[in-house]
Amino acid sequence: MRSMQTPQSPEHPAVPDATAPDRDWAAASADPRYRAAVIDLLGALAYGELAAFERLAEDAKLAPGLADKAALARMASAEFQHFEQVSEHLASIAEEPVAAMEPFVAPLDEFHRLTAPSDWLEGLVKAYVGDAIAADFYREIASRLDADTRGLVLRVLDDTGHASFAVEKVRAAIEADPRVGGRLALWARRLMGEALSQAQRVVADRDALSTMLVGGVADGFDLAEIGRMFSRITEAHTKRMGALGLSA
Repeated sequence: MRSMQTPQSPEHPAVPDATAPDRDWAAASADPRYRAAVIDLLGALAYGELAAFERLAEDAKLAPGLADKAALARMASAEFQHFEQVSEHLASIAEEPVAAMEPFVAPLDEFHRLTAPSDWLEGLVKAYVGDAIAADFYREIASRLDADTRGLVLRVLDDTGHASFAVEKVRAAIEADPRVGGRLALWARRLMGEALSQAQRVVADRDALSTMLVGGVADGFDLAEIGRMFSRITEAHTKRMGALGLSA
């Protein structure tokens, strides 16, 4: 497995800046390295949304009541609509959605295998923490994309309502039984570690995507900036844990 710390080399030159105000997809994608990086990004995003749909639909079975089951079903439907948006966009730029997603099936499925929730509350925390970390990662990258791709990514990251739903239910559970808080805090820390590890592996294993990050589609985005990016994601996670009533 390639290390994320691989230095830039002649074999992995910097990707030209695609974030200038006048750069749209048609102009930016003329560079094959940039196009390949975006296809990777959208493939990962599409499969992430499809997996989120499947997970929420499955978690609905654990819901303690009909109202909660219906709420999760609505959120699952929203995730599937996001998946379709990305798939349709891939098709519109002459890319096969299934082929774009395929490289990310194994790492994302492995993450979900390692972090299968044992009950309703763990499922809520997982969706809240895992989805938020993924969204933070994509937003960091979106700021370095062409205007058309950036707009799509940000639309797909729109909150489905799960964040406020999870916070409400988890805080109520902790208030009813404070002992729940310790268990869920440990669970959230495990989720954070697994999510960051999988994100780093995906970036390291995909040459086009790692070139975008290390080489930089924005001036000065280098290895040090990747470290700062993950630090910002970690800080945001700590704030979310506070919102849940859990210690990070």
